[in-house]
Amino acid sequence: MAPKSDSAEAIVLNFVNEQNRPLNTQNVADALQKFNLKKTAIQKALDNLADGGKISFKEYGKQKIYVARQDQFEIPNNDELTQMKEQNANLQKQLEDQKKATSEVEAEIKSLQSNLTLEQICEKEVDLRMEVQELENKLNKLRGGVTLVKPEERELVEKMLSEKISQWRKRKRMFRDLWDTLTENSPKDPKEFKEELGIENDEDVGVSLQSYSDLIPQGRKRPRGQ
Repeated sequence: MAPKSDSAEAIVLNFVNEQNRPLNTQNVADALQKFNLKKTAIQKALDNLADGGKISFKEYGKQKIYVARQDQFEIPNNDELTQMKEQNANLQKQLEDQKKATSEVEAEIKSLQSNLTLEQICEKEVDLRMEVQELENKLNKLRGGVTLVKPEERELVEKMLSEKISQWRKRKRMFRDLWDTLTENSPKDPKEFKEELGIENDEDVGVSLQSYSDLIPQGRKRPRGQ
């Protein structure tokens, strides 16, 4: 007699047949949590199904492994297997084509979403016009000889820049002296040794101390030795 469709045995039997692979009680309990079945009820259902010959089982020590009865399934012949493989290959190709089409649509949607709306364009235009107006006002002041930076502020900035460049030059000289000492008697090639240590100097990153020194007015430049 078949178990009722809503009984624990029916639910467990249906799951075991659908999976058609070796399962233990915990596997079944984890998968059927949505049915609010306790592990003890699932264990009882599995044992009853096994005792009734509706599923097969094997014992491995203290653990039982359950599997669907294979005689209930139709086993395809070689021709059917070949046909199934061809169908699977066709479906895989259709899936890849669909993924490609989906990617193209998503890319187009992303492109459209990145475009500004008419309202956003109008707002952007207003902001740009205001920015242009501010720049034109600043330019007119410069053309009129108006000093936008106070002399004392300029002097302070130039002083700070001069001090920073002086520190830069000092540290650069300290490193050069230390590096010459380290590599003087070293068997390693200095360039390879520097790469091995991960050291980069100004020249390696395209920075020139002299170009920054040239920003300082001639009267404020310190001698190179300082």
